[in-house]
Amino acid sequence: MPYIILCSTLIPVALALLCFVIKQDLIRNWIMRLGAVGVMGMSILTAYGYFSGKFTKTLDTIGGKDIFEVINTSMLVIEILIFLLILYLSIKYKKIIAPVFGALQLGLMSWFEHTHKFEVIEYIVLDHLAVIMLLIVGVVGGLIALYTVGYMKWYHKVHSEVKERTGFFFAVVLMFLGAMTGLVLFNNLIWLYFCWEVTSLSSFLLIGYTKSNEATNNAYRALNINLGGGLALALGIIYCGIKLESIELTDLIYSAPTTTALIPAMLLSFAALTKSAQFPFQSWLLGAMVAPTPSSALLHSATMVKAGVYLLLRLSPLLGTTSVGRTVTFIGGITFLAASLLAITVSDAKRILAYSTIANLGLIITCTGIATAEALWAAIFLVIFHAVSKSLLFLCVGEIEHQLHTRKVDKMSDLFRISRSLAVFLLIGIAGMFLAPFGMLISKWAAMKAFIDSNNLHILMILCFGSAATLFYWAKWMGKIVSLSATNMPKQKFPLDERISLIVHSILTLSACFLFPFVSNKVVLPYLRNMFADSYMPIAQGDVWLMIAMFSMLIILPLSFIPISKKQKGRKVLTYMAGENIGDDHSFHGALGVDLEAKSSNWYMRGLFKDVPYYGNFICTAAMIVAVVMLAWEVLK
Repeated sequence: MPYIILCSTLIPVALALLCFVIKQDLIRNWIMRLGAVGVMGMSILTAYGYFSGKFTKTLDTIGGKDIFEVINTSMLVIEILIFLLILYLSIKYKKIIAPVFGALQLGLMSWFEHTHKFEVIEYIVLDHLAVIMLLIVGVVGGLIALYTVGYMKWYHKVHSEVKERTGFFFAVVLMFLGAMTGLVLFNNLIWLYFCWEVTSLSSFLLIGYTKSNEATNNAYRALNINLGGGLALALGIIYCGIKLESIELTDLIYSAPTTTALIPAMLLSFAALTKSAQFPFQSWLLGAMVAPTPSSALLHSATMVKAGVYLLLRLSPLLGTTSVGRTVTFIGGITFLAASLLAITVSDAKRILAYSTIANLGLIITCTGIATAEALWAAIFLVIFHAVSKSLLFLCVGEIEHQLHTRKVDKMSDLFRISRSLAVFLLIGIAGMFLAPFGMLISKWAAMKAFIDSNNLHILMILCFGSAATLFYWAKWMGKIVSLSATNMPKQKFPLDERISLIVHSILTLSACFLFPFVSNKVVLPYLRNMFADSYMPIAQGDVWLMIAMFSMLIILPLSFIPISKKQKGRKVLTYMAGENIGDDHSFHGALGVDLEAKSSNWYMRGLFKDVPYYGNFICTAAMIVAVVMLAWEVLK
């Protein structure tokens, strides 16, 4: 049974190679579907094995030492090949930063692995947190992979200027999921580092898929920032090996929070901040929007950005009231507020989702920095609810772009008349992000209580103002969807692969509202009780029943508008305009006898918030510098 855990990493990689080699579309599509189902199945099977007691909480024997040596050697060879690929592409596109960072990392890690040998007791650790993340990666990531099959069928028809490389795209997606699975499970820091670098390479390849100048530049921006974070991660691992004489993550996080442990904790935290696109590293995630929609969904919901969050969740015992913890808390809070304000200023749906992702990751990271039981409870549920809802939203936007040929929110008032089911899916995703009693609001409620109880009132104020901005941009978007307009565009259907993925995503978003008390009691609280003896669910039982009642009303209320008989349908009334409606619901007779087209637009406040990125980058950069100086001062003393 323990081999299932390694297979959950290796099988997606093997199927990725098949997708890359096989050229027949039909066979390749079925391999991708098999990979999607396989990733979901393996994660569910692993979770079942863990909770049924067939797996031990700590897996230290999955083979002999010879197997581990082969894996270590193979990883080093692959790291060399990755560097050579980056070097080749960098020479081709005349880039210099990425190969420099890559050479430094490869040189340092090769030297470290050659000169230092450690006995690793726990190569893989499977606990409640790992199972949660594994299910997010497997289920959400698998649904995105399934959606990709239908999406890529029409993508190259619409974007005829892009060279068709569907097999390559499928291969990178599956490789991404395999690497993320390993990152979640591996306790050996060298193995974790390898998976970390593979996710960086995968994101680089996905962002640059179209090979346009914009895509290439944005892909290299992402690679530069993530390789910079990878260099910090490599330095942290080397420091752990030399000073703590261990390369096991558990040995670091359960050591005393002395200066010796805080130095690698800071390096690993900085690496996590780059991966999670926190200020001042957020630009790479915004640039990733040029990639096809499935890659955006992977980067923003189930994989890339969750790698940094997961590492900070693991490091949380070393954070809290330490200088590193306060720095992480502050940067996360500033990022949440700044990104929430910036989301108001954009009309492109994918950029709204990008800013929203950065903001919500900031809130999660703030909770990991505070590191109390309540804060970590909120952080874990924010991760769960955000992964499901945000993935659904990205997939909806990808299909809307196909149906409406635009991603502008102001153009989405036609959506209900073109595809009612797609409009409903989108509304569910938006509601899941900010409306009561959906999961994100529950988690923010718990985060607010955690900030008060931990006496972080300045972070509480940031949460309040950031949440107000969140309400503003989500309500604007939802308002455009429900403000129906007449349209001559024909109704359209979308592929079955996409429909299945969207339906399951919607079901997960809705069911999470009912299942979160069960998940809390059976999964989250047992994990927290290993660190905090007095862990409890921050939401009272009476509040839970109130939320379930509210959610039931949200389901029942729309049913009351469905006419039972023809008499109840009523008569159709033309939209009121600023003059006499001509009759097409698009134009009216205006003043002085001039016929005008009716238009409506949201308010974006761009002039008000145009300087937010500069202030956010400056404040967070200064916070990181201050943290480094403070820690250096402690070392020198």
